[in-house]
Amino acid sequence: MHKQMTGPRAVLMAAMLATAFTSSAADAQGNVAIYGIVDTAVARMTNANARGEAITRVSSLTGTVPSRFGVRGSEDLGGGLSAVFTLEGGFNSDSGTSGQGGRLFGRQAWVGLKGSWGTLQVGRVNNMTLLAPVKSDVLGPNLFSINSIDPYLAGARSDNAIAYLGSFDGLQLGATYSFGRDNVAGGCAGELAGAAKACRQVTGLVGYEMKEYGLNLSYDKFHGTAGGAGGLDSSERFDRRVSMNGYYMLGSTRLGGGIIRRKLDAATGISESDLYYLGFSQPISAQLSFDAQAARKDVKASGDDTNMLVARLTYAFTKRTAVYGAVGRMDNRGAAAIALDLTGTVGVGMTQNGFMAGIRHIF
Repeated sequence: MHKQMTGPRAVLMAAMLATAFTSSAADAQGNVAIYGIVDTAVARMTNANARGEAITRVSSLTGTVPSRFGVRGSEDLGGGLSAVFTLEGGFNSDSGTSGQGGRLFGRQAWVGLKGSWGTLQVGRVNNMTLLAPVKSDVLGPNLFSINSIDPYLAGARSDNAIAYLGSFDGLQLGATYSFGRDNVAGGCAGELAGAAKACRQVTGLVGYEMKEYGLNLSYDKFHGTAGGAGGLDSSERFDRRVSMNGYYMLGSTRLGGGIIRRKLDAATGISESDLYYLGFSQPISAQLSFDAQAARKDVKASGDDTNMLVARLTYAFTKRTAVYGAVGRMDNRGAAAIALDLTGTVGVGMTQNGFMAGIRHIF
């Protein structure tokens, strides 16, 4: 007997079906669109444990970009003002489960207003740390990337937030303020009476971006709470990142790089590190492109550093469907144990080599 779908996913499915049938009949004042990406890779990594054994698996999180589905829309309110919204959920294509801690709309869930002055958002938003390296990080959220070195970069989003984004003849401005940065992971929902600083987060961005070049700076600081994860066990504890990101076009070749400086004040002590990255993206033909990136994590007052090299080749059948392959190497020093695969494991102090191949479809 067919099992009836219930709960929030049933509501989402009904809403998406209703949208699909009615969007074509929407009036000229507004529009709603359903969109998504399915991206799945098979990867093999060496030294996946202390015994130096290899592993081959289907990636649960991402290939070149994370799989997702979403609904977004806008309504013209007149006078150059629009109401806008986005509901976007991530999912693990190897198993069909929801990403971002099982959230229905774990990637974005916000509503706002948009005008010539910019966009104001309220809800769960992509914060400035996620947006800052979009054009300078040539690998983006690839399975092998700088996100493996600092996993926060892949999911730099804020719950309970108010956000602003504006672009003015190349000048980029943005900021977020969260009253409780994470309701699901990390145990930091915030919004507590008598604990104004608990789980608060501020991010900001200022930059200048043109077609030929661009440079931006970002700032991100969030506080912990009593019982918080990752050693942020009080509102006085914090995790702070300051980044500088830039890109430059040499004909059709894009050069991109940056530095992310982090200071973590946790129960285990204060640690500081710099993450450097530099890469390039080169179209070989109308369908074939090549990307490569080198990165280094330098842990201050420690020999637990890590170096990374990744190269990727992508063949696009169409604008919507592509296949790809990538190779990478993560060289851990001292007690470092950073896996090449964003969700993988590696033996302490070991070098890990990896290969992946996959397919991506956009709808």
